[in-house]
Amino acid sequence: MIRLLIGLVALGCFVWIGLVAFVTIKEKTVPVSRPQDTQAIIVLGAQVKEDGSLSLQLQWRLDKALEVYRAYPQPIVVCGAQGENEPTTEAAAMRDYLLQNGVPDADILLEDQSFNTRQNLKNAQRMLGENVKKVLIVTSDYHLPRAMALAQDTGFEPTGAGSPIKWYYWPKNHFREALAWVKYWLQKGGIIPY
Repeated sequence: MIRLLIGLVALGCFVWIGLVAFVTIKEKTVPVSRPQDTQAIIVLGAQVKEDGSLSLQLQWRLDKALEVYRAYPQPIVVCGAQGENEPTTEAAAMRDYLLQNGVPDADILLEDQSFNTRQNLKNAQRMLGENVKKVLIVTSDYHLPRAMALAQDTGFEPTGAGSPIKWYYWPKNHFREALAWVKYWLQKGGIIPY
């Protein structure tokens, strides 16, 4: 019985390491984006602090979107509802940051009803309309491959631009993203509901 238990633990560790390696490889092999060929930028939300300021992760996502927007102006969809400890929706905080950095209000679409990446993308698709297919997904680098897979499932033809994360968040974010990929595959395979 102990051998079986040790074998199962070893197998679990091996699978877990494989999943984290998969996430890391996917992150490093995202195709080079061509924002000049896209019709819109979709920025996925992240935490807004209790004082209303952006988390660094969210600010870096928006800075990446600004970098692209300044070179190739196009509509920007900011995504995210209001979390439990957030004083406002992520989308509203993101819009304010973009406005402060020179993006005209007319170029910002506010998607403030979603609580996960799948909802972000479905709601963004409704806002942009069926003629907008080529989008640039902006999110943290570890999250980008799965976000692009979800965007493809939604009907977009996505490219992506990843923003960095602080090095000490790497283990937590990659371990969590490995679990998120498992959930994605199970949902896509119809084994668990969306």
